[in-house]
Amino acid sequence: MDPKVIKIGLVGYGTVGSGVAKILFENAAEITARTGLQLDLARVVDTDTTSKRVFDLPEGLLTDDLDGLLADDSIDIVLELVGGTTFAKDLQLRILKAGKHVVTANKALLAEHGWDLYAAALEAKRCIAFEASCCGGIPIISALRTGLAANQIEGLYGIFNGTCNYILTNMTYEGSEFAEVLKEAQAKGFAEADPTLDVNGMDTAHKLAILGGLAFNCRIDLDDISVEGIEHIDIFDVRSGLEMGYILKLLAIGEKDADGRISLCVHPSFISQHSPLAQVDGPFNAISVFGNAVGNTMFYGRGAGMMATASAVVADIIDIALGTSQRLFETMPMATQTGQKADIMPMGEIESRYYIRIMAKDQAGVFAKYGQVLGKYNISIRGAIQHEWDSPEGTVPVVITTHPTLQKNIDAALTELEELDVIAQKPVCIRIVHIPEDKE
Repeated sequence: MDPKVIKIGLVGYGTVGSGVAKILFENAAEITARTGLQLDLARVVDTDTTSKRVFDLPEGLLTDDLDGLLADDSIDIVLELVGGTTFAKDLQLRILKAGKHVVTANKALLAEHGWDLYAAALEAKRCIAFEASCCGGIPIISALRTGLAANQIEGLYGIFNGTCNYILTNMTYEGSEFAEVLKEAQAKGFAEADPTLDVNGMDTAHKLAILGGLAFNCRIDLDDISVEGIEHIDIFDVRSGLEMGYILKLLAIGEKDADGRISLCVHPSFISQHSPLAQVDGPFNAISVFGNAVGNTMFYGRGAGMMATASAVVADIIDIALGTSQRLFETMPMATQTGQKADIMPMGEIESRYYIRIMAKDQAGVFAKYGQVLGKYNISIRGAIQHEWDSPEGTVPVVITTHPTLQKNIDAALTELEELDVIAQKPVCIRIVHIPEDKE
């Protein structure tokens, strides 16, 4: 039987676009053998048609004629790989209006404007496929939509940003300062020239908004997510945590409590050095998902990069061509708007353990004063470290860990601690996150 021919258009021939073309041409026989499909890259559009690319297209395939692509009725699927949230949104709307399915890797666009785009896709009787938007080549969206569909998802814990993970890994094991490792990451291509969205946590938050909506079957907006980045992490705290048996990671956390309330956070987190996520080093990503039937499942792999992301894009093309993606899209609560807005737990009500570092003046009575403040807000100390310390400023770092307490209590205590005359600077506070174990 002859394979089914699917014609594809591609807009944005950059790094990921080049990877997609490479896979479609070099792995064509394998794809056809596995799927019965012949994926034909029919048109590639980019404003730059002259620069050298990683993969050289056949003569005449690359053009700057977007209107020609949209008017080509033989093209069934268009890949939006231009990035950004302005032109890309208009482009996706035009693709859908032209009667074509959309494949995108654009996490920021979906996190910020997904609802408008999903509604437009449903109206056009088309779908938007977005496996490549979260965690590169890791098939986490497919897993949440189908593989784990029999479960109530109770929690997910993820390392979603390779840049941050590379930086924190080097700070942990090489003892390097944040600024030094960031420069190294940029030199190796693990960090952008402007790494702001990576290190301030927003890239991770975009992914959590998408994955959280799938995991908990509800609409999640970016404002629902508490976000804190790693740009102010000090090597002293990384070392102190390591001394106590903790590894520092930038985690995305989504949890549902017994009352159905959802908490969503992105923040630096100390986790046990024995946790599987603590072993995820360098630019890799991982997601640990807990379902009430399956227990703990963990997904690991390259979270970015040309070929990993391109692999996910081609997977979406195949799902659309086979008819799978559109059927799922038409019933997906975050797309159909049948899913309710998430019942978000206020940040103040989230309970956690905490690491607190105080730069205390080296004088009598300090411990009693900050202990009194913590006691006032029902914060119980679990452990403390104070090494001998010679400082020209006459200060000494005091590290304490707490028993579980509410965020609102910690916030109030930190505000009061900062006002004490025996504290030299603003206290550092980092959450200690307990990731559940899957035991019989």
